[in-house]
Amino acid sequence: MSRKNPIKTIELFAGVGGFHLGLNQCNSKEQEAYNVVWSNQWEPSTKRQHASEVYQERFPDTKHSNEDIAKVIEEGFAEIPNHDLLVGGFPCQDYSVARTLSKADGLQGKKGVLWWSIHDIILKKGKNAPSYLLLENVDRLLKSPAKQRGRDFAIMLSSLNDLGYIVEWRVINAAEFGMPQRRRRVYIMAYKKGTGIHKKIRKLKEPSSWLTGEGVMNKAFPMKLEKPINVPFVIEGDLADISENFIDYNPKKSPFNTVGVMIDNQVYSSKGLPDFDDSKALHTVKWKTLRDVLQDDSEVPEEFYLKGELDKWEYMKGAKKEERKTTAGFVYNYSEGSMVFPDALDKASRTIVTGEGGATASRFKHVVATNKGLRRLTPVELERLNMFPDGHSELATISNAKRAFFMGNALVVGIVEGLGKSLYESHSKL
Repeated sequence: MSRKNPIKTIELFAGVGGFHLGLNQCNSKEQEAYNVVWSNQWEPSTKRQHASEVYQERFPDTKHSNEDIAKVIEEGFAEIPNHDLLVGGFPCQDYSVARTLSKADGLQGKKGVLWWSIHDIILKKGKNAPSYLLLENVDRLLKSPAKQRGRDFAIMLSSLNDLGYIVEWRVINAAEFGMPQRRRRVYIMAYKKGTGIHKKIRKLKEPSSWLTGEGVMNKAFPMKLEKPINVPFVIEGDLADISENFIDYNPKKSPFNTVGVMIDNQVYSSKGLPDFDDSKALHTVKWKTLRDVLQDDSEVPEEFYLKGELDKWEYMKGAKKEERKTTAGFVYNYSEGSMVFPDALDKASRTIVTGEGGATASRFKHVVATNKGLRRLTPVELERLNMFPDGHSELATISNAKRAFFMGNALVVGIVEGLGKSLYESHSKL
């Protein structure tokens, strides 16, 4: 690999810095692959900016913004430095757009929808727009909203196409690639016109071969396709047309499968089947099961053990078929199946959620059996499930429940590491 300058990166919706950690793990003594030059983290409707405090403590050399990103773009855009790569885990929201009343060809996205902040940065940067994007979201993005399956993703793809990008995506379950948590997320990469990667994709005789061959995402997280892609489908029209009419939205099925690429409005997509060999992994493979992340009993405070409330936990985790009543007095029948209790230690964990902290009995919190009895997971164990360093989210002013919330919102660092290494390798060769 030829030596190049590091890829200048900005991190949006940064949380406690999962993207930053993953990209840092791509650096070595011989080569700095990535340099995060600016970040933004702002949580609305809260007095304390806890995640921002942790981010600034862990990455003091990164210029950091703790303001509403929409306000930064509108009032202080010069603060956002030019960069080669934009990364971020943006929320899954309603991306619908409409034509403005004052201008027939003008389009207006919904206020407060953070996808449009990414779009606006790219648009306003113009010729200095980033060469690459690396984004993360929940996998339901591919099939939202419920009444127009795939509309939101179609709007996103088309808007990036209009800005000059080829876009690829794949749904990655961390556990299927040797990591300790079953966490399915869609990762999206985009390559701007004029970059070597963009040119390479355009030269392919079979564009879908990028998805299973030399594609950046495939080299990091290889997959086979359940079915070959014989004919692409086309996304046509302006964003308002797509918002209203894209291929007669099917309320039962999205046109976007778990692996895909969009080139010049043409979409190639199929279901991906993991094809993982840990001996060839680009990411650091460690902590493969829930047992592997557990701390020694001597390190776990007493507050994490279940005390005299086992019946509540068994009820929450158990099967139910009962009559319930809403606050308005409406009576309905409720049912749900049972969950494994306590959690299996010889497999990757279930997906950790934001409500993982606190002692209250819950259906979704993890409970493990140890020599000292049943207990909840500690903040350190939750960090390990996302492949964060031990104690990354710890500050004297941060509660254990808040640390659990951070990890429920975070991504698995090993995935960013793998994608980052693959991107840098392709970037350096072209």
